[in-house]
Amino acid sequence: MASPRLETFCCPNRDPATEFITGFQPQLFSGICSCSAALSLAFTGLQLLPKHRPFRHGPPHKPASSLRILFIISVCDLLACAGMVVRSSVWLGFPDLISRISAGNSTDVWPQVFCVGGAMWIQLFFSASFWWTFCYAVDVFLVVKRSAGISTIVLYHMITWGLTLLLCVEGLAMLYYPSISSCENGLQHAIPHYVTTYAPMLLVLLVNPVLFTRTVSAVTSLLKGQQGIYTENERRLGSEIKIRFFKIMLVFVICWLPNIINESLLFYLEMQDDVKAGDLKNVRNAALITWFIMGILNPMQGFLNTLAFHGWTGLNVDFSRQRRRELPWDSASTSLAGGYTPVAGSTLLYQSHVQEIKKNLSTNGQQQPSDAISVLSEDSESSTVEIHISSEQREFEDVKPNRASLEISSG
Repeated sequence: MASPRLETFCCPNRDPATEFITGFQPQLFSGICSCSAALSLAFTGLQLLPKHRPFRHGPPHKPASSLRILFIISVCDLLACAGMVVRSSVWLGFPDLISRISAGNSTDVWPQVFCVGGAMWIQLFFSASFWWTFCYAVDVFLVVKRSAGISTIVLYHMITWGLTLLLCVEGLAMLYYPSISSCENGLQHAIPHYVTTYAPMLLVLLVNPVLFTRTVSAVTSLLKGQQGIYTENERRLGSEIKIRFFKIMLVFVICWLPNIINESLLFYLEMQDDVKAGDLKNVRNAALITWFIMGILNPMQGFLNTLAFHGWTGLNVDFSRQRRRELPWDSASTSLAGGYTPVAGSTLLYQSHVQEIKKNLSTNGQQQPSDAISVLSEDSESSTVEIHISSEQREFEDVKPNRASLEISSG
């Protein structure tokens, strides 16, 4: 799991609160973490594998940048879970490793190197997952505001990996000053590490709901502005968008809120003269409960995220060669073209599908749209949100009602 206490644990002269929480049933805790991470690793990998889907006609198209962002989030979760499995397995297989870290033997540095390396690996990829989740909210908002371009995905890479590496290295450097085997005592030298750990997490918790809310409002305003009406179809679609964003935030809150509660309790214990005082029994019990909850829920973020992004993709894995170059999953799409018709399967609405909708409209005796205001073109890499607003041709003074087609993917 991602907790700054695990990095602090690598110091031989760790603080009493860290000693208390990490010293309680370490074998049981490592076993829980290992099992939870292994399950998440297996099911997340299963979700990402290519599945059998109905064949789509038309030329291949590049996936939208938000689809790539969701895929990167899942990869970061996978790598973090892999680190948790390795670290917990080693701690279970070599229980004397912990005692060798606590002894502070300067001649045997490998236990501390493994401790710091494993903790940094897990922290790095979970922090990257936080930053990418924030970038996803920014991306869908910018797309609706028509401010995103093809180059934004490159900017997201620079921001996420740059900030992740910078904050992790800076926090660990302050924590392990002047050396791993001789960390400074007290809270002051550890505070920068705790800040760099929880800053991206709090950013997602506080800012993403605002961005998601404004995105939904912008989509609603766009539909009203172009059609002049807000029918039941648009209401249902807006409600589905809200539910998708709500699921993403719900998973994040469930998986990471215990970390904030646990850290608050441990900071309170750390400020006391004696963490084992009788009047602090309830605080210690609450800290232990949230500690074990963290060990279960933190690694499960990967699998729960894939469910929030795409739903259950099934067990019908497709290993055929022609599927290998495609993304393992595309996002579910919803289109409005004279009615609310969810597209069968979990597919991204590419240009070929848009053309098929237009063909169907023509077959039904309706004129093909004469103009389209698109937040993104079908070939753009900028987003999962694509809005096509079309109007029928106007003849002389007869103005016919506009028709709208809004395509939004869950990824």
